[in-house]
Amino acid sequence: QVQLVESGGGLVQAGGSLRLSCAASGTIGSIDAMAWYRQAPGKERELVAEITSRTSTDYTDSVKGRFTISRDNAKNTVFLQMNSLKPEDTAVYYCNARVRLRMSDRYRFYWGQGTQVTVSS
Repeated sequence: QVQLVESGGGLVQAGGSLRLSCAASGTIGSIDAMAWYRQAPGKERELVAEITSRTSTDYTDSVKGRFTISRDNAKNTVFLQMNSLKPEDTAVYYCNARVRLRMSDRYRFYWGQGTQVTVSS
């Protein structure tokens, strides 16, 4: 039905930058909010940043001023630009999207498979 594929993770030194991408494909009618979550070892998954269909954004406090979420609606893609990375940003980052399938009037949430981000000190 719908697939979310993330890319752009990797290993970076503290203070460095990475840009994550997540492309949605499948029988998509429309996409409402898109978001990035992360989960560090031994911790619960947390919301990092969210962007609505009207490009209103919200961030968790720990990344404000360092991360920027954006989207390309024509390509059903969401991005996360991560600057000034810290070791505590190390986690698996997951893409999430609220999607309405074609021929449906209901929205449901879909998840990507995750991409590892490791920040060394």
